[in-house]
Amino acid sequence: MLANIYLHYAQDLWANQWRNRHASGDVIIVRYADDTVVGFQNRHDAEMFLRDLIERMGKFGLELNPDKTRLIEFGRFAVANRRKRGEGKPETFDFLGFTHSCSKTKTGGFFIRRKTIRKRLVQKCKDVKQKLKERMHDDVKETGKWLNSVIRGFQNYFAVPGNMDLVKSFYDQTTRAWLQILRRRSHKGQNFTWKRFEKLIRWLIPRVRIVHPFPDQRFRRSYPR
Repeated sequence: MLANIYLHYAQDLWANQWRNRHASGDVIIVRYADDTVVGFQNRHDAEMFLRDLIERMGKFGLELNPDKTRLIEFGRFAVANRRKRGEGKPETFDFLGFTHSCSKTKTGGFFIRRKTIRKRLVQKCKDVKQKLKERMHDDVKETGKWLNSVIRGFQNYFAVPGNMDLVKSFYDQTTRAWLQILRRRSHKGQNFTWKRFEKLIRWLIPRVRIVHPFPDQRFRRSYPR
């Protein structure tokens, strides 16, 4: 909380003033805690802002993380512009648990694809598998409720368009890990067949779905004509 208050005065208010005074094009600023993404219409604005931000942070005894701070070409024109120059695909960036990349919808329109950061997905699966081992001899129904809450929590954050393959992967990996645990705790592992387990998870853990659709779909659902 204190860091947020501090950065509000050290960065946010200053950045807004900088945008109004110096920017020649649109500037979009998004900050969460100590992570910030700034989008610029013009490259020279981005270069000047980065230089001035480093100087601004230095006045407060702060430094930008060199491993996370970089300028990249991104947006609806990035792919075409880089192709004209004979360059590869636009770089991606990580923010708030997602890897962001330039992509297209099925109709060819531009959208920012957000995918769960791969390292975080792998680590989360490992953590859940370890917890399931610790709960091996717990009541099956209670463990099912617990696993359901874990999967629902993952879904409620990461279930966005373009990321459902990884959300479903998390569902499949964790439920299959539970099946393995149930088979291990049984003297006759064959007692828990996949068919029997499928009935169990259908009862305790419904399949995942998109929670955060595209804005036009969300608004259309909320305000029908």
